[in-house]
Order: sequence, then structure tokens, then C-alpha cells
Amino acid sequence: SNCLILQQICQMHMLYIPFIKDGDITIGAIFSFHNKPVVVNQNYEVNPGQQKCIHLNPEEFQYALTMMLAIQEINNRSDILPGVSLGYNIYNGCTSVTLALRAALALMNGEGNDTHSNSSCTRLPTIPAIIGLSGSSQTIGLARTAGPFNIPVISQFSTCECLSNRREFPSFFRTIPSDYYQSRALAKLVKHFGWTWVGAIRSDNDYGNNGMATFVQVAQQEGICIEYSEAIFITDPREKFLKVVNIIKKSTSKVIIAFTSYLDFDVLTKELLIQNVTGLQWVGTEAWITARKLASSAGYKILGGAIGFAIPIAEIPGLKEFILNARPSDITVNTGINELWENVFNCSLSSQSDANVKPCTGTESLEGINNEYTDVSELRISNNVYKAVYAVAHSLHDLMSCQNGQGPFNNRTCANKANIEPWQVLHYLKRVNFTTRSGENVYFDENGDPVARYAIVNWQRNKEGNITFKTVGLYDASLPDGQQFVMNNNSALWAGDQNQVPRSVCSESCLPGTRKAIEKGKPVCCFMCIPCAEGEFSNTTVLDAVECAKCPLEYRSNEHRNQCVLKSIEFLSFGELMGKLLVAFSIFGACLTIFIAHIFFRYRSTPIVRANNSELSFLLLFSLTLCFLCSLTFIGQPFDWSCMLRHTAFGITFVLCISCVLGKTIVVLMAFRATLPGNNIMKWFGPKQQRLSVLAFTLVQVLICVLWLTISPPFPHKNTTYYKETIILECDVGSPVGFYAVLGYIGFLSAMCFVLAFLARNLPDNFNEAKFITFSMLIFCAVWITFIPAYISSPGKFTVAVEIFAILASSFGLLFCIFIPKCYIILLKPEKNTKKHLMSKKTRTYCCKK
Repeated sequence: SNCLILQQICQMHMLYIPFIKDGDITIGAIFSFHNKPVVVNQNYEVNPGQQKCIHLNPEEFQYALTMMLAIQEINNRSDILPGVSLGYNIYNGCTSVTLALRAALALMNGEGNDTHSNSSCTRLPTIPAIIGLSGSSQTIGLARTAGPFNIPVISQFSTCECLSNRREFPSFFRTIPSDYYQSRALAKLVKHFGWTWVGAIRSDNDYGNNGMATFVQVAQQEGICIEYSEAIFITDPREKFLKVVNIIKKSTSKVIIAFTSYLDFDVLTKELLIQNVTGLQWVGTEAWITARKLASSAGYKILGGAIGFAIPIAEIPGLKEFILNARPSDITVNTGINELWENVFNCSLSSQSDANVKPCTGTESLEGINNEYTDVSELRISNNVYKAVYAVAHSLHDLMSCQNGQGPFNNRTCANKANIEPWQVLHYLKRVNFTTRSGENVYFDENGDPVARYAIVNWQRNKEGNITFKTVGLYDASLPDGQQFVMNNNSALWAGDQNQVPRSVCSESCLPGTRKAIEKGKPVCCFMCIPCAEGEFSNTTVLDAVECAKCPLEYRSNEHRNQCVLKSIEFLSFGELMGKLLVAFSIFGACLTIFIAHIFFRYRSTPIVRANNSELSFLLLFSLTLCFLCSLTFIGQPFDWSCMLRHTAFGITFVLCISCVLGKTIVVLMAFRATLPGNNIMKWFGPKQQRLSVLAFTLVQVLICVLWLTISPPFPHKNTTYYKETIILECDVGSPVGFYAVLGYIGFLSAMCFVLAFLARNLPDNFNEAKFITFSMLIFCAVWITFIPAYISSPGKFTVAVEIFAILASSFGLLFCIFIPKCYIILLKPEKNTKKHLMSKKTRTYCCKK
């Protein structure tokens, strides 16, 4: 009697079980046959938590029939679980966490089994695994409840990434990919089409919040900005949905990511339809992108051209016939189809039904009925249920096939086949690996997840005007990076039935020649475009460049700042006018010097030539010729040899020239001292000593040049700093010390020559050469003193021109001051070219006052 009382109490609290079948091993399942739970009898006379399920969900009935078909197939097969029959207990979760947990507890405690037997209701049945649910929030509750008891839970439609946490959900598996992959794939899809400014709508539950959080994180890494992110839930008041619609209407983004469940999104779509919010590009998840209820003419007006990820289409042989042959049952434990049957045919199977409702015969045909229950043209989630049942069956088969001594448990033992425990099934489920009849390989990774494979579907109308979910791409996470995402752009149709991919950016891409400047207080996708600075560029290969790239040193940016062009090279060339003029003056000076040398050689026996030290004069004329010609080495493109030659040749020839002038000055000065009685000083300044002095002075400069060329010689240098758009090709002096030593030595000899000539300027000769040397040295020093600031301040090739001008000017000064007066006498005043005239003293005239 006590047992009967307990059994009655048990049956009173027994949950409604739509489908049940006895077997040697019973598999549990929970599907949401209704999609809206409501609280009833809120009068405190019954349990306030009692809920009633309304609004049938035909898709979940198809999932249940798929499970029943799979179990029937397995029972009829001899290669899987031979001699063992499978049964099922399928409960209604009603999209409610509370009812789902009640169903889970009922399965775990054995409620509802053997209702027609006299067995004790306290007997615990063998439930090796539970299949379900379709919602992540309900599945989280189910997995947390079953986890401590090591009962495997396999979901066909729960995608929340959080469920992959093995520490929190140690016994959870699923045959649908985790949102870990879908969120990242969504970000890559958005990036692929260049959408950097998007809106985001999510379900306000674990599925939507976790999935959107991952998407936002990856999107930011991809440079995608979220204009707004709003959460919705089916039980929210209408004001909340209207608020979201207003945000969508006021936004500037043309692409919206909807990470929502079908039920939540359905409510939002209806509000968008009422306010005629069209022309937006929707990007969806597998939860709604293939929902047939949304794909009506009205829904297409809002969602036409939508694109998103879906579970690949599969085929389950025999499912269509199995569904069509299923009939209502008056058996208490198998009445799941009854309510659906009444809803489809608008009739009643109850004898106590309303007189206005026609009775059902139970023989009505489902042929011609096209709804979510009978439509098997695009099996996606149903195939996940099918794989889940087979995964449990293969795990049980491996368990049953175990031989003692080869088992996985303690002492290599196997499970007790007469008393299978869930943790043992869990062990084999982690290692299950099989191939379905369609050729799909099924296994789970260490987190209980399958390989992530998605079809990218696009909402289109076919030729008949029907709405289809056309596959326009694929995503396979098992492939290497860079090969996971494949998109066929030409087959997609976009919002408003457009063939062109819509644009959704906060700021248009910066054109070549400009760079992005982030506006303070705005997202990084909102920016200004400012031109690149001079010497920088951005081209078509780097759109939206944050920084302009610098041109190489030898290049400059063009007018549009979109590429670098070679800078013009500047040097003093022979072909330009200034170069031609300097060459002409140089050659003229050399020719004039040679002409004067010819005159001196022709009149070498005349007193004026002999009196002015003809040997030094000819050597001076030779050195002046070299000075004129060495200026030619400064013209033309600098090379290693020309850079070394121009400075050393200039330094040595000028020292040779100044040494000759200095020798002549000393001879003049000493010659007058030798006229004093008893003075024999001229023996120390004879021709031999003069030659040695010139050689000694010149050798010092040669030694300085050799050291300069050895330590750090001059070399060609591309000066890119003086002009931004021009490269000045010049000779770098190498060692500044060597360069200054060469010039300093020339300056020292010039100064000494000037001082000595100045001291001898008033000697009483009718033709005193010291005067002319003094004047020539004065010109020479004035030229080179003014050369220094002019050389430093002259830009580019004008620096070389100034240096050449200084060489030519000082050379002409020496030539004109020292030799032209003599040539004048030789050629035009031959009467003065006599020894008597040269030897006569100057007479001074003094004026006396009367």
C-alpha cells in the first residue's frame, strides 16, 4: 500500500512526456515543443511556479521525429548494438529554464518510466545521455544540473561559447559549432566586404551576450567599429523594441549584425515592418538566417538580401516518409503529435471538444502540408539531432564491445553491461569517431565541440518568386589560416535586390596622397583625411593609411603625394651656360698664359725679362696655366677620382704659383740689400737656392695632400638636406682638417709673400717688380677672403661656381699684375726695355715754398 501511495504521488508530479519508448537502454531528450511558457492560476491556490506552454514550435517536433527515426534505424541494424534495443524519453522544455530543469531532474530520477507497471517509482532507470536543448540559456541550466552526475548532455542547437568551458561543463557535447568560431567568422565576413561601420542587435541571454562580446572583440581587432549595440528579448515590453527601432532609423550604418534567436528577432522584424524600415543589410547567425517563418513576403521586405552563417544542408534518408506516416496516438505515453495534428488540421482529437471545432479522424494526410514540421528540403538542425543520437549509440556500442583485460577502467576492466553508468558512457563519448551514411565525419574535440563548418547563405528570390536560402560561400575552421573562408561574390544579392555590395563606413576611405587623422572623442572608423607632408606619400595599395610613408632619400613626393619620383640631380655641368662660361674663362686664361709665356720666351734675352728672374717667371707661368686648367676638374659630375684630383691639384698648383711669387719677392728684396758695400748675401739666393725653395714650399703642400688622401680623402656625396626636391651632387671634403690645412698653407704663403712685397715696394728702381707683386697679392687675398662667406652661403652648384670663380679671379690677378706690365713694355714700349733704363734710379721731386 505504501508503494501504491508513492506511485500515485509520483504520477501526480509526473511531467508531460510527449514521446516515450521502452528499450534495454533509454536515451533521454528535451525539446521545446512550445516556444512560450506562461504562468497560470496566479491565485495562490496552486504552486505559483506552475507554467503552461503555448505556441507550438513545429521544428522541435521534427527534431523529435528525427531522433525517433535514428533510434529505429539503430535498432534495425546489426552492426551497431546488436541484441540491444534503444528506447527514448522525450520531454518538453518549452523554452523555459525552469521547465527544462524539471525535465532534466525527471530524466535523472526516472520519473515517467513504467507508468503501466507496478514497479516502484523510486527505481532509477539507466539514462546514458540526454539530447537537447535548442537554446543556450536552457542548455546551460541543463548542463550544470547533469554535470555533477557525469551524465552526458548533447545539444543540437546551443552555440554559446561559454559551454566549451570544460571545468564548468565537464559532460557537455554538441553537434553544432561553438559561437567561438561563428563570432570570428562573422567578423571576417564583415571585414571581407569592407563594412567598418555596423550596428549590432543581440538577444539578451547567454547566447546573444556571449556571442556578441566575442564578435565585438574580434571586430575591433579587424578595424570594425560598432555604432550601437542593443539587446532584445521576447518578453521585453513593446516600448523596448520601439526604442531599438528608433535607434536603427537614426543610425548612419547600413549594415546590422543580428546575433539573436529566431523568437527575439521575429518580434523586432514585425516592428520594423510596421514602421517600414527597409534597405538595410542584415547579417545573421545560424539561429535565424534559415528560419522559414521569417522568410515570408513581409519578412523579405525587411530582410531581403540578408547574409549569414548556417549549418550546412544534409539529407536524412527516410525522414520524409517517417514524418508523413506518423499518426496521432491515444496511448498515454506517446501523444506528442496529437496537439500538433490538431493545430495543423484545425480539428480536435478529444471527444469533449468544442462543438464549433470539427473532430479529427487521425487518418488525415500530411501530403501537401508544407510547414517547419514536414519540410525536409533543407535539413540542418535535424541532422545535428541525428548525429547526436548516433554519437550516443556508437559510444554505447564501444562500451558493449569492450573485452575484460583491454578495458579503459581500473585494472583494464570494462563497464558492467547490465548496469551501465553515465560516467562510463561519457568516457567513450569523448573518444567517439564515426562517419555518417552521408560521408560526414563526426567527432568531438577536447571541449566537446565538433569541427566548425558553416554555409554562407543569402536570402534571394528564385524565378518562381519563392524565397530561398542560397549558399554563396563556405567556412571551414579545420582548414589552415587563409583558406578557411571562401566567398563567391558574384552569386550574392544584397539589400534592396541590388547586385552591388552596399557600403557602410563612418568615413570614406582616404584617397592616395592623404592619411587618416582620428577625431578626438570619436571611434577610430570616424576620421578626417589630411594631405601627406612634403617628402611623404600614400598610394593605392595602402588605403586609410594612419601615417604617410617617407620617400627614400633620393626620391621626393609628387604633386598629388601618391607616389615618389626621383629627385632631380644638380651639379655644375659642362652643358649649362654657367659651366660653358667658366670653361671659356678657364681656357682663355690658360691660352693667355701660354701666349705670355711665348712672348717671354721670344724676348728672353731682353733686359726686362732677364732682370725679373726669367726662370721663376717661366715656372710661374707654367703654374698659372695649371691653375687655370685645374678649375676644369670642378665642372661635371663628381666621381671619386675627380673629387680627389680637384682639391689636391688646386692646392698643389696654387702653392707652386705662390712659391714662385714668393721666390721672386725674396730675390728682389735681397738684390737691393746686396748693393750695400761688403754685403755678399746674394750668394745664398742664387738660382739653385731659388729652385730649392720653390721645391721645398711645394713639397710641404704635397705632403699635406698625401696625408689627406690617405686618412680621409674627398668623395662624391649626395646632399639631400639643402633642397627637398633636388639632390646636390657634390664633393665632400672627407677630412675637414686636411681641407683646412691645404687652404691654410696657401693662405700662409700668400700672407708672407704680401708682407715681403710690401716691404720692397718703395725700393728705388725704375721698374720695381715688388709693387706689382704687392698689388697681385692684395687681389689674391681679397678674392680668397671674400670667397669664404660666399662659398658657405652659396647653394648647390653655385658653391662650385664660386670656388672656380675664386681660382680664376686670383689667377687672372697674378697674371695681369705681374706679367701684363712687362708685356706692355716689351711689345709697346721697347725703348724702355733697355739696361740703362732699368738700372736708373727714380728721381723724387720736392716742392718748396718760396
